[in-house]
Amino acid sequence: MALEWVVLGYAAGAEAIMVLLLTLPGLSFLRKGLLAVTRNLLKPFMSIVPFCLFLLMDIYWKYENRPTCESAESCTPHEHLRHQKSIMKSQRNALLIASALVFYWVLFSVTKLIVQVEQLNEKLERMKNRE
Repeated sequence: MALEWVVLGYAAGAEAIMVLLLTLPGLSFLRKGLLAVTRNLLKPFMSIVPFCLFLLMDIYWKYENRPTCESAESCTPHEHLRHQKSIMKSQRNALLIASALVFYWVLFSVTKLIVQVEQLNEKLERMKNRE
C-alpha cells in the first residue's frame, strides 16, 4: 500500500512544480514549451481523481475497521501507540489526497487561463496588423 502513496506524492509534487513554473514571472521563454507539455499531461493526470477517491475509500475502510482504544485500561501502551500512529498516518494521507486534488485543479485552471491569454494576445496582434 505504501507504493500508492509514493506515486500520489510524486504526482502532487510534479503538479506543484508545473504550477510554480507556469506562474513565475520572468520565465516567458520557457512558458510556451512548458505550456505544451502541461496541456499534454493534463489528461493523464486526470487519473489522479479516481485514484484519490479509491485511496480515500481505503482510509475510510481502515478507519471503520480499526480496533479502538477507548480508555487507557482496555489497551496496552503498545496498542495505544499503534492506534495513535494509525490515526496520524490516516490524517497525513488525507492531507496528501487533498493536496493532489487541489494542485490538479490549480494546474488545470492556470493552464486554461494562460491559453486564453495567449489567444487574446494573438487576436490583439491580428487586429493591430489590420489597422
